[in-house]
Amino acid sequence: MIVDLGALEVLEAILAQGSFTKAAASLNKTQAAVGYKIRKLEEQLGVEIFDRNGYRAELTPAGLMVLEEGRQLLHHAKRIRSIARNLNQDWEPFLELVIDGAVPMAPIMRALQALAGCNAHTRVRLKIEFLHGVQECFEDDDADLMIARDVDDQTHYRTIPLPAIDFVLCVAPEHPLAGRARVTSADLREFVKILVRDSRARIGTSDDVIAADGHRALYLSDFDTKKRAIVMGLGYGWLPTHLIADEQRLGRLRPVEFVNGNTYAFTPRLVTRLNRHRGRALELLERELQAQFERAGGAHADLSLEPAEP
Repeated sequence: MIVDLGALEVLEAILAQGSFTKAAASLNKTQAAVGYKIRKLEEQLGVEIFDRNGYRAELTPAGLMVLEEGRQLLHHAKRIRSIARNLNQDWEPFLELVIDGAVPMAPIMRALQALAGCNAHTRVRLKIEFLHGVQECFEDDDADLMIARDVDDQTHYRTIPLPAIDFVLCVAPEHPLAGRARVTSADLREFVKILVRDSRARIGTSDDVIAADGHRALYLSDFDTKKRAIVMGLGYGWLPTHLIADEQRLGRLRPVEFVNGNTYAFTPRLVTRLNRHRGRALELLERELQAQFERAGGAHADLSLEPAEP
């Protein structure tokens, strides 16, 4: 059965305007054309939409149901037209972003908010990964954009450095390491090291040996869980300073006086593909991400020597 959307628009206009005559005027049609549309709709559906036995035509209960469902059809038709306009204006139908979980999420959310404010119908999938898993996910999923700390440069990559992310080596105030004025690597090996691993990493690999460095290790899936574990006193670990400002202010975390230094920074990189068409959504997100990270960041030193795993 083919339902005439034009007839549904006429039906909605009649109810909105209160009469066939006023609906015809609002639609710039003759009253005869409006009446014909409604009769054809009744024939198509096999139901009586208006009761014409009285002084004026009244909507029947069946007509009310048709109107309610018809409004949904009209709404979806309007969305389809809007989506089609978006696609014709070079807005992508879908984008996938892969983000390293160490970077602050507020600039990313603000960039996505800017995209949403454009009324674009682009659907965005955001994935959080860590370390080498970011680029692996970017390639395996054929994603459109990533923000990563470790990137094996490719000739088809467009790479933009973002403000550095600061890390600090910390423990809970009741942890034995918190009371030591001078902590060596040998001292660290006495306690559990809390690490974040990407979802693709396997314990026992060469990367795992470098990251754990002979320590007792607890592997977790994200930095928020890692922070909770360190606050609870389970062990020590490197945490991004943007994630622990409140804990430091309240004294729930203290830096470890590590002889090799208890702070470092890395420069995340925003990566897109040179060998792919850049639509308006990707252009907007790249521009907004740069602006939001610059606004949120500051002057940081990009240290050349950094721990194997923060």
